[in-house]
Amino acid sequence: MKKLLAAIALVGVVAPVWAATRTVTLAIPSMHCAMCPVTVKEALSKVPGVRKIEVSLAKKDAVVTFDDSKTTVGALTAATRNAGYPSTVER
Repeated sequence: MKKLLAAIALVGVVAPVWAATRTVTLAIPSMHCAMCPVTVKEALSKVPGVRKIEVSLAKKDAVVTFDDSKTTVGALTAATRNAGYPSTVER
């Protein structure tokens, strides 16, 4: 039983090491005014695990760096969509 508890404790300590920081570029073609990037950045900043956000009105995109153990690309696109700015992943 002690070995099982030790193994579980070890997984709790080591698991965060498996998490990776990812960066994704989201195309947001519906941004048209100076407030749009502010609104998009605010929506993305509320997603747990987001570490850095750069939103460009000129490029109509957002570059988001996030911890993939805490969130997903789907959660990021849902955040922009819920804010009124549907987005897709640029490839």
